[in-house]
Formats: sequence, structure tokens, C-alpha cells
Amino acid sequence: MKVFFDERQLGHAPTHYFRRGAAMPHQEQPQRAEILRDMLIGEGFEITKPQDHGLAPIKAVHNPDYVDFLPDAHARFVESAGPDALAIPTMHPGVRRGKEPKDIHGQLGWWMTDTSTPLTEGSWDAAYWSAQTAVQAAETVAAGARTAYALCRPPGHHAMRDCANGFCFFNNACIAAEHLTQTYKKVALIDIDVHTGNGSLDILYERGDIFFCSLHPDPATYPTFYLGHADETGEGDGAGKSLNLLLEQGASQEEVLALLDKGIAAIRDFGAEALVVSLGFDMAADDPLAAVKVYPDGFAEMARRLAALNLPTALIQEGGYLGPSLADNAKSFLTTFREATA
Repeated sequence: MKVFFDERQLGHAPTHYFRRGAAMPHQEQPQRAEILRDMLIGEGFEITKPQDHGLAPIKAVHNPDYVDFLPDAHARFVESAGPDALAIPTMHPGVRRGKEPKDIHGQLGWWMTDTSTPLTEGSWDAAYWSAQTAVQAAETVAAGARTAYALCRPPGHHAMRDCANGFCFFNNACIAAEHLTQTYKKVALIDIDVHTGNGSLDILYERGDIFFCSLHPDPATYPTFYLGHADETGEGDGAGKSLNLLLEQGASQEEVLALLDKGIAAIRDFGAEALVVSLGFDMAADDPLAAVKVYPDGFAEMARRLAALNLPTALIQEGGYLGPSLADNAKSFLTTFREATA
């Protein structure tokens, strides 16, 4: 299994965000990627830096104006508010009507939905190289590799076409899936992070060539809310090409695996020729954002079942936070997937 990661992805270093009415330590820390990187090295995976594929693959998925906003947004914010202020939105347009403002504070609200993606000095480089890592994994699979793993950080599956959301700036999994459509007529993206892939749903909702499936608790009562309901199945060319499989909060490992089987069956029915996996380890029972109860052996079984699809596969890292079993869960999934696809 080929593995891709760039150390510049560690540069995004948020300190805190606002949740449930209070400032909280930010969960999406560089240490997450360092733990996964060190585990990979210890298990004999060779890590390669991605090539620079430029902005075109990112702008193929995201609003180009949103992409162009990000490179100097932090510097502009510091110039306006000072170095100690937190670069988060404090106002929003509501329903997206009107025009993008020119003031940095208004632009933060225009291009960001919440406080969980505060901009830091290294945020642009980290998000850019996280996306390049995803493109490189897709490119490697398209060139004939059975599988490739992109250690993406920051994660991506909450980022929508027009905005950052939920720790995510660029939707790395959708960028990978879009890149694979240059080689394959039908691509499937399955999201096994505990949170709904709301950004992926937003981006792919009218796509007929990319099937999207997400396993997650009901967004009526669990973040990121708003999108990911069972009746959201796609529109236009994408009608019937989105599948949201809802878990009860506190669901057991067996219940998660049973729902995964439904997603795998739908991918087979779609006739996918290639697969992208939004790979989150926050389904772990001891994850700081835990909502279901999956253990290392469960992650290994998820890997076996996904590998049994026998499709060229790009694994794109999403969540999985600083819980005690993060390295063990990643090791279980990735070593099992490597063995199953060797």
C-alpha cells in the first residue's frame, strides 16, 4: 500500500473553538497526524511526499472564489484584528443571498459556517498539502495501484463546495473521487467517519457518476446537524445516488458492521469501478467525540469487508481524535487492508 503525507500538513494549529456556548480546546491537533505517521513508520509503511498538482483539482470541486479567499485570509485578519484574536467568523449572511463583502470579518462569515475552522498562520499550507495528498492517492490508484492511503490532515469531509465546516477546509475525499472520474466512469465514496459527510453530500448531491454513502448518527440530534438524513437521496442526475445510513447513538460494533454491509451492497448495485473511503477512526468507543462503540478488531473487520469489494481504492483520512486507542485503531484497519489487498 502506497502512503502519502507532507509535513506541511502539521502547520494548521488551532488552539480552541466554540461548542455548546463555551470555548473548548480544539480537537483537531497536529498530534493526530504525528501519531498516525509514527504508527505507519513502525508498521513498515513507506511514506512519500505528494507531488504538487496545483489548484485545478481543488477548484474542480470547490467554488474558485472560496479557494482564492484562503491563502492570505489569516494575514489579512491579523492586520485587522491583531495577532492575539481568533480568526473565526462572528457574523453570517444566513441564507446565502447578497454579495461577498470585501472586509475580512465579513468574508470569514461568508466562507465559513462555524467556529471550528479558525485560521492560523499555517492553515493554508496545511489545507493545500492535505488536498495534494488526496490527489496523489487518487492519481496512484488511477495509474494501476490496488490501493493508496492519504494521511490527510486537516480532514475534509465536512467542507462544502462554498465553505469551510467542521474542522475541514477542502473536501479531500471529493477531490480524490473527482480525480478518479477522469479514469473510471463510476466511482463510489463511502464515509465511515462517525460524523455525517455533510460536505460530501453537498458536493455530490446532483452527481450521477459518483455514488455517496455515509454511516452516521441521526443529524437531527448529533453534529454536524442539518444534512445527512435518510430521505436525502440525491437530485437530478444524482437521484438515488446518495445513501445516508443512520446509526443509533451508542450503537454497538455489530450494529455498525451490519450497516456497513448495506453500504457495501449499494456500492455493488451501483456498479462502482473505483472506491474512495472517507476513513474516520472517531467511531472508536474511546474517541473524545465518541457516539458509537467500535474497537480495534471492528476496524480490522471494516477493512476486510471494504477490501472484499476488490476495487481500486483510495483511503482518505478524516477524523479520529486524541483518544487512547487512535494508533491501535489505525493500525488494525490499515495493516488489515494492506494484507487483504497485497
